[in-house]
Amino acid sequence: MDPLTSAAASGIQARMDSLDMLANNMANGSTAGFKVDREFYSTFSGSSSFAGLDPSVSDSPVVEKRWTDFAQGSLLPTGNDTDLALSGSGFFAVDSPNGTLYTRNGGFRISANGTLVTAEGYPVRQIGGQPIQLTGNGPITVNSEGGVSQNNQQIGQLEIDAFSDPNELRKAANGYFQNPDPTTITPSVASNVQVYQGKLEGSNASSSESAAKMVSLLRHFEMLQHAVKIGTEMNKQALEEVARIPS
Repeated sequence: MDPLTSAAASGIQARMDSLDMLANNMANGSTAGFKVDREFYSTFSGSSSFAGLDPSVSDSPVVEKRWTDFAQGSLLPTGNDTDLALSGSGFFAVDSPNGTLYTRNGGFRISANGTLVTAEGYPVRQIGGQPIQLTGNGPITVNSEGGVSQNNQQIGQLEIDAFSDPNELRKAANGYFQNPDPTTITPSVASNVQVYQGKLEGSNASSSESAAKMVSLLRHFEMLQHAVKIGTEMNKQALEEVARIPS
């Protein structure tokens, strides 16, 4: 394959990766606590000490690094006492069958046995690792520091964890984040965060930004497809010229 066609084809592949990412962002535009994914384009490959890049240059553009934008989403009132939102850097910690997961989606509910759980049924952790266990049917109150009270008695303190580099976390299903290496990536108690009861943090995926990027991607596709067509025509003409040369 000639350099023009090869570069254009690689560009199309990179834009396909970007389109998949964009489609996921758009699909989660109304998912509480969702954090948008972005990409870093490069003509480098591999990994190095700077931003995960290698100094060796590739011939083709690639999506070198995907990263998550943890910018704050808007806080949306719901009026539901078990809906909680975070303002600032931090994550709710929950217990899943595969270990501790982290989330910004505070759309919780009370299970049949009185435990505060996520929509998937994962118990919400309090400091110390135990679940938040409610007693009776009395309303609950959650203060700005994550203290949970019922009938004017505090029954627990939400575990809200922070990471020095949240992008070290790995995205899991349903908007959760997972610590890929708990032995080296250790959370700390979130200090610059406030809890709001009766609200949910909206997705930080912007519909207008996604629409504009979609138009840009489609234009890129058209230009790259045109480049492939030009490269194909040039190769065809070159072969025809060679065929005319007498032996």
